[in-house]
Amino acid sequence: MNPRSSLPRFLLQCVVVGLAAAFVIGLLMPDAGPRLRARLGLSEPVPATDTAVPVRPGASIAPASYADAVQRAAPSVVSVYVNKLITERPILIPNPTVQRFSGITLGSPRQRLQRAQGSGVLVSSDGYILTNHHVVAGANDIQIVLWDGRVTAAHIVGSDRDTDLAVLKIDGSHLPAMPLDHDTPLHVGDVALAIGNPFGLGQTVTQGIVSGLARSQALLGGTENAQTFPAVDFIQTDAAINAGNSGGALVDAHGTLIGINTFVLGRMSMDAEGIGFAIPARTAREVLAQIVEHGTVIRGWLGAEYVDTPALPGALPTDTPRGVVLSALYTNGPAAQAGLRPGDVLLGLNGADIIDQFDLRNREAALAPGTDIVLTGLRAGVPFEAKLQLVQRPTSRPG
Repeated sequence: MNPRSSLPRFLLQCVVVGLAAAFVIGLLMPDAGPRLRARLGLSEPVPATDTAVPVRPGASIAPASYADAVQRAAPSVVSVYVNKLITERPILIPNPTVQRFSGITLGSPRQRLQRAQGSGVLVSSDGYILTNHHVVAGANDIQIVLWDGRVTAAHIVGSDRDTDLAVLKIDGSHLPAMPLDHDTPLHVGDVALAIGNPFGLGQTVTQGIVSGLARSQALLGGTENAQTFPAVDFIQTDAAINAGNSGGALVDAHGTLIGINTFVLGRMSMDAEGIGFAIPARTAREVLAQIVEHGTVIRGWLGAEYVDTPALPGALPTDTPRGVVLSALYTNGPAAQAGLRPGDVLLGLNGADIIDQFDLRNREAALAPGTDIVLTGLRAGVPFEAKLQLVQRPTSRPG
């Protein structure tokens, strides 16, 4: 027999015998493999299907449906219908001939009824509702449509233009309120559901994600809302927010309230799409508590107007914070009584740097009236320090 031809046959026989032996051992001793690997110090093999990407701690797999979240949150969202009396001034046409043939008669101002709509969120079982200030501002009559179709009248408990929040009250008990007593951690990319009454269609749900957090008015510079809401760090979302959604709920994938929908950037920019903003639930809770207790929101006030320091070379030493420049002082206000002047640069409040006008506005508003503070800054390049006592910020600026 040729030795070269017998070698492959011998190897094949060994392989067959080995496989047969492994099969028999596997049947009689199914744990033989793991025991042998453990004795030799070898790790368990990773299954080929175990290719999951690590997820953030506490995160959960997205459900196939958000129906449970909507069912949990929707009964707390109401529709708000508002009647306002609007005074219209006559159109003045100086040319008598044009007046005669235009059919327009001049006369005294007249009033007409304007109807508006929005949404609201029940936040207490006895009938307190959060909505937007701009929805109910100037209202003469407010009607609430509950989740089950009941209609009831509401009155304004208080309203806060600075956060665009208002608190309404309806009569009732054991109403399906949405809790406001806890903060839900938010992350960019979390699912967001907007619930409201767009265009009067009835309760509608739109879905998106949290697109951004802490969107301050600094990022909305140049818009009307940057001047309207000086005390809000918004939640940005791409969940569709349309006319009538204002004051409605922004909830997470579990139906927990995370914000009160308020406006979309598209109203100011025709090129914007899917950029909506909501007031965080934490801010809403603070405003609600103050309005229920005091009828208004109490904030500290310097009695001054200010703007960011100009970004000019040499305007400030390079080792100083940006700060603000006083642009106007109110007569007999705290800043005027402390000797501050227009043009003064404020750099610090109680030892902490002032970043910009929005930082200072939020910090002074967070302090209670009667609080003593120390301001530091520069006057014509010379450092100074001023001590003053905050007063309550008026709802409308004095002249």
